[in-house]
Amino acid sequence: MAGWFELSKSSDGQFRFVLKADNAETILHSELYKAKASAENGIASVQANCSNDDRYERKTASNGKAYFNLKASNGQVIGTSQMYATEASRDAGIASAKVSGVSTTVKDSA
Repeated sequence: MAGWFELSKSSDGQFRFVLKADNAETILHSELYKAKASAENGIASVQANCSNDDRYERKTASNGKAYFNLKASNGQVIGTSQMYATEASRDAGIASAKVSGVSTTVKDSA
């Protein structure tokens, strides 16, 4: 089974999505959106941009942990990964995002 997206509604009425790998680990999460349609557009943007290596911004947090942002063609951040202990594990997370991000499966609990 490939990865999937989970679309949910937060306690304050905003929407978000996460991209899950086939092992159910979270690969990346979105920002909060005021409208469900905006979150759905964010999912479509992940699907459109996840295969392009140039769309991944590889970063290191102030605590030394590695993470990445997936960006749209306009430079806007679509999703942010978890924190990884090493750059190698972050790069494995990017590889997983490239595979799972093309999924058309959306589990909608919003």
